[in-house]
Amino acid sequence: MKKKRVLLILTSLVGIIIIGIGGYAFYVYNSVKDTANKMHETVKLDKPHNSPDIGNGKPISILLMGVDERENDRGRSDTLIAMTLNPKKGTMQMISIPRDTRTEIIGHGTTDKINHAYAFGGPKMAIETVENFIGVQIDYYIRVNMEALSALVDAVGGVTVHNDLDWIDEGYYKKGFHYTKGDIKLNGPQALGYVRMRHLDPNGDFGRNNRQRQIIIAVVDKASSISTVTNFNQILAALGDNVKTNLTFDDMIDIQKNYRNSRNNITQYEVKGAGQKIGGIYYLVVPSNEKEKVTNMLKENLTNS
Repeated sequence: MKKKRVLLILTSLVGIIIIGIGGYAFYVYNSVKDTANKMHETVKLDKPHNSPDIGNGKPISILLMGVDERENDRGRSDTLIAMTLNPKKGTMQMISIPRDTRTEIIGHGTTDKINHAYAFGGPKMAIETVENFIGVQIDYYIRVNMEALSALVDAVGGVTVHNDLDWIDEGYYKKGFHYTKGDIKLNGPQALGYVRMRHLDPNGDFGRNNRQRQIIIAVVDKASSISTVTNFNQILAALGDNVKTNLTFDDMIDIQKNYRNSRNNITQYEVKGAGQKIGGIYYLVVPSNEKEKVTNMLKENLTNS
């Protein structure tokens, strides 16, 4: 895919919409503010965190959590991306942590799959567990219900992605939709099936994570060029119903204003490890030198030296 203009993912999606909406500026501002207030929630962590000075463009870290919530089930954070933004260097970094990564679950007293931290203790336990694993502080988080992807794709009129595999989804959502190789256009439910598929992919979670990034990039690209209030209202409704974050409306505006140049140079990395069965359960076991590598990568982009 020729996608050079990649994203600040869902953190700056609202900011991108503001830029793209043009003539509806006043209406947009008030609508976005209402939606941002609806999305906002506060999580109190056990370890005190220093608030970053985003008004002055200091490097920041954001944890992106894609949660597959179902009725009467909190779900698990099946997508975890540690993202750092450095406006001085003009760099953005996205490090994906596979869901099966074996690690200590902070606050639970167990060693388990990293995605179970959210199931055990919500955003708080997930954030503290990821911080312990990557060795750096998380400044902000964005929790996205995977259903939001379906609603957002429909709100922008569908998306086109380049598919490297040929498969038929026999799952509940798609009812036999055929994902052919090449460029394919997907509606919301089809996009949800596209990002959820794992067992038919020889690359497993790694392939699924790549498809999730494809869909998010495609949504952001189309959202940045929307031209009607109808589309805009649908996008805001999808965000307000399915996204939670500790970012305030003012934080979002500051990030959109001071960090937009970080999109000019994006690096992506996925944590490496070896698959291993322990007690009959599959885990991705990450060696200490890989953890050290990830920590150093993150710290490098969080400093201006």
